[in-house]
Amino acid sequence: MDLHLDGISVDIGGASLVRELSLEVPGGAVVGLVGPNGSGKSTALRCVYRALRPSSGVVRLDGRDLSSLSLRGSARSVAALTQESGSDLDFTVAEVVAMGRTPHQRGNRPLDGREQDLCREAMERMDVAHLADRGVLELSGGERQRVLMARCLVQEPRVLVLDEPTNHLDVRHQIGLLSLVRRAGITVLLVLHDLNLASAACDRIGVLSQGRLVASGTPGEVLVPSMVRQVFGVEATVVPHPLTGDPQLLYTLSSDVS
Repeated sequence: MDLHLDGISVDIGGASLVRELSLEVPGGAVVGLVGPNGSGKSTALRCVYRALRPSSGVVRLDGRDLSSLSLRGSARSVAALTQESGSDLDFTVAEVVAMGRTPHQRGNRPLDGREQDLCREAMERMDVAHLADRGVLELSGGERQRVLMARCLVQEPRVLVLDEPTNHLDVRHQIGLLSLVRRAGITVLLVLHDLNLASAACDRIGVLSQGRLVASGTPGEVLVPSMVRQVFGVEATVVPHPLTGDPQLLYTLSSDVS
């Protein structure tokens, strides 16, 4: 399923958070958004999973205006792992993961055998099956993040929207999650702060600065010293990864902080 952000802008309280953002996410591709804090990355994602309505512009799924779909209909196609994902109620891990089936259900019917298998497989893939009977409020931030990712997988989305999915995760689980994303074969739009992880995980990268798209292309085209200097205000040397050839950034520490 193709995802297209077609000239979207978001204005809130007199501030322009996103400005005429156009971005193509081809079916099955992994596209990352990077940029400094406050550059509009999360705001753009909120328009895709319908937590925000763009002030102007359109989000399209396979050419269809996302806003023309019912909320249930869009939830059958788009799953999101957000920075605000959480629960103040102490559901068990298994219960939280099963909530991923909600857009596909009517009434309060129990999960059928196939859906139970989906939940079990998703928990195993995210290494949380051993936590199935634990309350989510007992979990660490990283464990909870993996539970919420399992819930997304159970939703069987055609588009996956991930806002800082590696937050709270140790290195092993960061690599495992992003490897899973690469192998999923579905359309993925994600925000990452770590440019080296973005380089390894993404087919294409868009760079946001002050709400505008200032660069877009493959990791090799986008992750260059001049862009890093201009957008992030740091000096970096770009070298190829010795195994994959992906561009990797080596930063120069400086005593000057502006």
